Amino acid sequence: MSNTYPIISADSHITEPPNTYVDFIDPAYRDRAPKLVDGGEQLGDVFVIDGMKTPVPMGLVAAAGKPAEEIRFMGVKFDDIHRSGWDPSARLADQERDGVSAEILYPTVGMALCNHRDGDYKKACFDAYNQWIASYCEADPTRLLGAGQTALRTPEEGIADLEAVKALGLRGVMMPGNAAYEHDYDHADWDPFWEAAVELGLPLSFHILTTRAEKLRGPRLNGFLNVVRGCQDIMGTLVFGAVFERHPKLKVVCVEADAGWVPHFMYRMDHAFKRHRYWMQPDQQLTKLPSEYFAEGIYITFQDDWTAFAQADHMNWHRLMWANDFPHSDSTWPWSQDMLAEHTAQLSEEQRQAILCGNVADLYNIDLKGLPIAA
Repeated sequence: MSNTYPIISADSHITEPPNTYVDFIDPAYRDRAPKLVDGGEQLGDVFVIDGMKTPVPMGLVAAAGKPAEEIRFMGVKFDDIHRSGWDPSARLADQERDGVSAEILYPTVGMALCNHRDGDYKKACFDAYNQWIASYCEADPTRLLGAGQTALRTPEEGIADLEAVKALGLRGVMMPGNAAYEHDYDHADWDPFWEAAVELGLPLSFHILTTRAEKLRGPRLNGFLNVVRGCQDIMGTLVFGAVFERHPKLKVVCVEADAGWVPHFMYRMDHAFKRHRYWMQPDQQLTKLPSEYFAEGIYITFQDDWTAFAQADHMNWHRLMWANDFPHSDSTWPWSQDMLAEHTAQLSEEQRQAILCGNVADLYNIDLKGLPIAA
């Protein structure tokens, strides 16, 4: 494709190197810090997290560009994965190969840590990660745009975390699907936290696989479909819980859960509200339709979900943000441009520029003048 503007991935990832947590964590937790270990020929290298039964293997976290038949869950060595996942000096070349000018960067091991049940341990790990990702992004802060993490043991501590993330120069905050606190996100206790995020200009993200899932039902492949449901539940909680009613300037990002479902989801919320609110939620405080809160306050990222482009006119496309998910197994790297040429063909130029560049730039206050434009 020939572009007159930079293309920005709204959801890419790093792969934490072995020293990420050990070098930066509170010394009291150093012996328990997540660490990379050699699991032998069958497992390959895996990140072991104290208190979690399942380690994080290297197979899916860096399978971008591999043919489907070569993707493996286990048996991959850290030295064989994309160097740019942990070495920023190699990152820009991989961006250029995919025609991408900048990326919002999320963790990998940190996604699994979101599901840890020990809030104190999670807090120590996230503080360490925030230090590491800030140092990674220092290599080129115009093109490497990191999101920090917070454990949310309390709303007050969460506000302090937001301030610390902002001070580190990070652009947003990835939220755990389940806070390490007694009340869910729709509770009034969180109101000061939401207001702090608005005041600091930090978008708050909920990524797939960061919510403790229910037991998988059916064949294993069915779990692939299940991963988006955690994000959908959170979005519904924020809308029906009147979080956006109380905080109309709040911006939340639903990350990597695709977007083609959004028009039906908004319809279904409105149906529930119109038909069933009097007996299901008689104390509701919404003054607008649920779909209106969703359309204004929630941004959606997606990779190769062609239905998202096809349904753009049936949702607020000013909240749609394309991503390449590099270097994970669902990534469109390095063929993103060929895919986008096909999938965006029916869009207007205004829509295309917004979804590939403008929306994410506006949300994260990205200076487009400092970004190259891919040939």
